[in-house]
Amino acid sequence: MHKPDLADLVYGKIEGLQGSTKKLANEITDLVFDKIVETLKSGQEVAIAGFGVFKVKDRKARTARNPKTGAPVQVPASKVPKFRPAKPFKEAVK
Repeated sequence: MHKPDLADLVYGKIEGLQGSTKKLANEITDLVFDKIVETLKSGQEVAIAGFGVFKVKDRKARTARNPKTGAPVQVPASKVPKFRPAKPFKEAVK
């Protein structure tokens, strides 16, 4: 499933409401994802009950190896987004 497919599902749920359009469904979908990213960028986590928790984790600097030459390469410290699914989500996927 891709983002346009998700927007179509949102539109299917709001279709009968006054003023509902596909454009509005796309804006709602974009707003949800944009807000998740914005919250993570501010250093906070996003917890959605029954779904899971999005958070940012710090990754330490480390030494890796170039697979082609075998030479050591320094990988700088970075921040990476992580997702921890909630128990109901994990059980539904099993």
